[in-house]
Amino acid sequence: MIKLRTLALLLLINLPYSSFSQSAIVHEIGVIIGGTEFRSDYGQRGDVTTNLNNMSFGIAIVDYMNFSYNDNSNRFFNEHFKVRSELSYSKTNLQHYGVWTKGTSVGSKQLQAMRGSTMLINLGTQLEYYPFDIHDFENTIGSFAPYISLGMQITSYTTTATSTMGELGNPITTFSKYLAPSEGRSYGYSNESKAVTSQVLNLGTRYKLNRMSDLVFDIRAQYFNSDWVDGLNPNKDLYKENKSNDWLTFIGAGYIIYLDY
Repeated sequence: MIKLRTLALLLLINLPYSSFSQSAIVHEIGVIIGGTEFRSDYGQRGDVTTNLNNMSFGIAIVDYMNFSYNDNSNRFFNEHFKVRSELSYSKTNLQHYGVWTKGTSVGSKQLQAMRGSTMLINLGTQLEYYPFDIHDFENTIGSFAPYISLGMQITSYTTTATSTMGELGNPITTFSKYLAPSEGRSYGYSNESKAVTSQVLNLGTRYKLNRMSDLVFDIRAQYFNSDWVDGLNPNKDLYKENKSNDWLTFIGAGYIIYLDY
């Protein structure tokens, strides 16, 4: 299934370039830098301390296909849509926080000692919608252009789970819920490098800095089609509270230039 999804996504990424290769398309490239918040099986759900401490840094390189200079009959599409391709990177160090880590019991100490790390490389494409005419924005320095986009990405992840108490996999170092086998793994944790697909939703706005460049403020929500991206996935038949897949929020700002105008 992952191979079929990967093939479909790669075709989707390449389709715009082949379909519009002879059209009047302006390419825009940029860099977006910001912070990531990883919602995972580490920590207590909804705990502010967990959310704040399991944050990290991310960077994205973006390419936009701008059709507003295309002289064809589909004016609405040209003036309101861009195709966005993106390559992004982030690495997050993860730790348990919340009420279950504050005690002096063996279980609390085991949770306190757990450490995780997840490195993500994302590649994908999105269709980006602008409610106001793109041409009007491009011709008005100091104007704003809000947008929303939706798409898919291939995510290559490398994740590790360790403990300061020693090697995981035994009752002395490992919290009980992570000792049960889960989804083909020997335990409810895993050290692995794999690829998954993910869905992304972006909200943001551009600011017209000058004729050839924009500033951008971007918020991305990314939902992974796996619960192993963080390295933890307790058996869901036994532990109902761990029911959701991993997901990530990215908030960043960046700079975009027009390659040809």
